[in-house]
Amino acid sequence: MLRPAVVMSLSIIATNLFAQTGASATDAQSRTAVIASSFTKFKDVTKSKHGITKSKYRRVETTAAIRANPADYSGVYEDPDFGFGLKLSVDSRGAVTGSGYEPLNESVRRTFTLQNGTIQGALLRATKVYANGNTEPLEAAFMNRTSFESATDTGTTVFGLGALVKPVELHGITINKVFFERAR
Repeated sequence: MLRPAVVMSLSIIATNLFAQTGASATDAQSRTAVIASSFTKFKDVTKSKHGITKSKYRRVETTAAIRANPADYSGVYEDPDFGFGLKLSVDSRGAVTGSGYEPLNESVRRTFTLQNGTIQGALLRATKVYANGNTEPLEAAFMNRTSFESATDTGTTVFGLGALVKPVELHGITINKVFFERAR
């Protein structure tokens, strides 16, 4: 039979463990929502000039893409427009290894490996390790991105990985977020 002091200690330990796990899951959900929402946009512009009216409509909605088996996130993800890429290998517990590449400018691309990677919900966290030994954190969210070209369009949905990245200027555009489409 357990003494009251032991029962109380076990109860406190269990409560602290639950609070840490619950807070960690809440943090992952919150970060996933922040990252996914940064890829949502809406534009509806109409311009008239010399009797000619032009309209431009674009709506992009994103939602977290949570998979029951984290290994389903394994694959190759690319943003061919700006030269970013990732190859992920994920086990059933959510441990991630992989490699990738990213542009430093229009003519220089650098490669990295991923270490200490984990997936919690739809949130990927890992450390990018470059050939020179420098490291940078990677935090990204798996998401479904649906694009609408008109108000009546049913939309086109693409699965991928959205990441907020260190700003880099390419072709006169400052890139601070990247959507990696799943290539295979």
